[in-house]
Amino acid sequence: MKRKILIPLILLVVAACLVPILLYFGVLHINNPSRTKYPVRGVDVSHYQGEIDWGRLAGEDISFAYIKATEGSSHKDEQFDRNWSEAQATDLRIGAYHFFSLDSAGVTQAENFCNAVTAVDNMLPPVVDVEPYGGYKDPNKLDKEKLLSELGDYLEIVGTYYNQRPILYTTEEWLPVLQEEFKDYDVWIRSVYKKPNPSVKWTFWQYSNRHVLKGYSGTERYIDMNVFFGDEKGFYEYK
Repeated sequence: MKRKILIPLILLVVAACLVPILLYFGVLHINNPSRTKYPVRGVDVSHYQGEIDWGRLAGEDISFAYIKATEGSSHKDEQFDRNWSEAQATDLRIGAYHFFSLDSAGVTQAENFCNAVTAVDNMLPPVVDVEPYGGYKDPNKLDKEKLLSELGDYLEIVGTYYNQRPILYTTEEWLPVLQEEFKDYDVWIRSVYKKPNPSVKWTFWQYSNRHVLKGYSGTERYIDMNVFFGDEKGFYEYK
């Protein structure tokens, strides 16, 4: 009798130890979106992925890649030019994103992005990443009026320059703040620990930051994974 009880207990302990390890190494994933419902998948990358073999990465069952271009008013990702050029030689749809600084003017940030990113055929809309960082963690403690004003300047300039309405990348905590002024903008929601709230209307969903794919060799072992809300036809018509 004791043996019958002991064996299941041992298996439970082993499983309890194994699952966190598999999650850490990117073997198991908290979110696993339905491939039937969300067939279009893609990555977002930056210099953390190092030098990317775009031919190899493009073969990892993905359809798109968003590439970090700029941050703030003066920073340009050190791998952007190489990534932007070489990704164009694949069948992936590509887009560029900017990390928005809360310490810098929206106008100069827009100029930084537009100077860095040359438009390409069938380019995905530009993305602006507005999320917690540094001392800016709680959206309720922000100078919301200043944030929305500076972000508004950025969105207007970038949208006019590329003739595409930018996408807002953000978290569920920050989304209500941004939608006070920009509720008509498409949303790329970051939610890597659970499914997005059903009330959130999203176009892209970053569902994992711990995938491991082939084709890069940077200091970061993992790569972010995303899905598009729609089928392949909708994705290739999306502008």
